[in-house]
Amino acid sequence: MSQPTRLEKTNRINLLFDFYEPLLTEKQQMFLKHYFHEDFSLGEIAAEFQISRQAVYEHIKRAEQALEVYEDKLGLLSKHESRTRAMDQLKRTLEQSSLNDSDKQAAREWMNELMI
Repeated sequence: MSQPTRLEKTNRINLLFDFYEPLLTEKQQMFLKHYFHEDFSLGEIAAEFQISRQAVYEHIKRAEQALEVYEDKLGLLSKHESRTRAMDQLKRTLEQSSLNDSDKQAAREWMNELMI
């Protein structure tokens, strides 16, 4: 299996962060937001918090590891992705069905409510 690209890793961390942010410490939340959401460099974060770049790197790595542990234990992202794929398949099947337009619209509205 190949290594994920920087963009793939960033996207995954951001998705995990969306699910598990409340489980992180305030400091972990702050460093991840600066690094992944606001695209700050390690040096910029270090200067803002008056710590070394190495300390910033270690905080970010520990926070990433915590997110992965939460996902391993709870699987919220995996379940979300599975439901999204199933819903996409349902939508494709619905569009190919012989239902009338009114019934298709009702089914679409019902599926949209499920995804909220």
